[in-house]
Formats: sequence, structure tokens, C-alpha cells
Amino acid sequence: MAFWRRFCRNRSAVIGLIILSLVILIAISAGWLYPEDPFKLVGRAMSPPGENGFLFGSDTLGRDVAAGMAHGARVSLLIGLLATSVAVTLGVLLGALAGYFGGWIDDVLMRLTEMFQTIPSFIFAILIVAIMKPSINSVILAIAVVSWPAVARLVRGEFMSMRNREFVQACHIIGMSDWRIMVREILPNCLSPIIVTGSLMVATAILIESGLAFLGLGDPNIISWGFQIGAGRTVLRSAWWVCTFPGIAIMLTVLAINLVGEGLNDALNPRLRERT
Repeated sequence: MAFWRRFCRNRSAVIGLIILSLVILIAISAGWLYPEDPFKLVGRAMSPPGENGFLFGSDTLGRDVAAGMAHGARVSLLIGLLATSVAVTLGVLLGALAGYFGGWIDDVLMRLTEMFQTIPSFIFAILIVAIMKPSINSVILAIAVVSWPAVARLVRGEFMSMRNREFVQACHIIGMSDWRIMVREILPNCLSPIIVTGSLMVATAILIESGLAFLGLGDPNIISWGFQIGAGRTVLRSAWWVCTFPGIAIMLTVLAINLVGEGLNDALNPRLRERT
């Protein structure tokens, strides 16, 4: 309850949570709202919004833009969550090892992390998907590979600050194993910044996926918001709605996730909020 009260003090975070909840609700009910295949040609091409039964118009092939947005919400959120989960898991593992053991393990893992960080993230993601066959799995893998270094550095710093604390020394004295100390004693005390960082990474993952799909590097058999924008870029002047509505969906979803992330930061770190 205390967490929820602190979260609700941030009005922007509450607005973001409402928007994000609506997007999730649409994604869950997409199959009920639009039971047909979103790739199906259901009417006249390039119909403006409100005409011929199209809420947001139709694209260049006669596909319902609203149906594509509803099903695309499911794909974009799923890719964002899965890619972030993989990146956070890998980042926590490597960061914990580097921060807890230090020494040559820390040197090797941090040099590896720096090597990944020297390559521009989006270009690196394009390279990975281009090498592999464009699919939802390759997109998730590419986003995870370019996202984990930030988590690893964060977790490393948290573990380094806690490995010499009194409660950790007490665990050593009573004979607890290193893995048990890392998982059961230190990691729970680092969850707040990890959760906040992970929530913000979901927004970044959605943007990267949209960019890849816009460039034609998404899964061609799965519709997403980026795919819709890419399909309508050639008719932006004559059929503005094909790109505009999916673009607004991306903007609102990313904004909502960022607002929720800020709210989580305020709720999980109240002392830091009071200092600022």
C-alpha cells in the first residue's frame, strides 16, 4: 500500500499507467475486436478514416489499419517484454559476477561490456538481424544483445557497493556459498534499480523493433506498428493515416512506459526523490 501511495503521488506516472493499461487491453482483446487476419484485404485501398467501415482507414493494399494496430500492439509489447527479459537476465548475471568477485573476472567482463557499448546499438541490431533470417526470434535476440551492457554496469556497481557490507561478511562467516549470498542476500537489495531500468528498456526495445520493421528487417509474416509505418511511407502525402496512427500508437506507448518507469523510480527510491 505504501508503494502504491508513493506511485500515485506522481500524476504523470498514473496517466502513463492508464495509457499503458489501455494498450495492453487492446492487445489482449485484438483477436476478439478483429478476429480476421490483419493481413487480409478487406476493402478498397487507401480509404480515408471513417469511410467504408474503416475506423483508421485502409492501407495501400486494402488492409484495415485499425486491425493492424490492434494486432501490432500485441507483437510490439511481446517483443519488448521478451527482449528486455533476456537482456536483464544476461546483464544481471554478468554484472553480478563482475561486481561480486572483482579481480580478473571483473576486468574480462567489463572489457567485454565496453566492446559491445562501442558499437552503435541500432546499427548493431541491424547487423545481427541482417546476418540472421529476419524473424521475431532474430529481432528479440538482436534487441537483447544491444541492451544488456547497461544492465550489467548497473548491477556491477550495486554488487560492488554491497559485497563488503556487514550482512555479507556475516554470511561468509557462517559458511554460506558465494552463489547463495549473491542470489538470496545481495540481489534482493538491488531489485529496485533493476526494475526501473528494465521498465525503461521495454520502451527502447519497442522503438528498436519499430525501426527494424520500418527498414524491412522485421518478421514479414507478423504485423507490427513499425511494419505498418514502413508499408505506408511511400504514400505519406496521399494517405497520411497509414503512417500517422501507428506512429501515434508508438509515441503514446513509449511515453506511457517512460512515465511509469519514472513513477516506479519515485516509489521504489523515496529517499532519492526527497533529496532532489
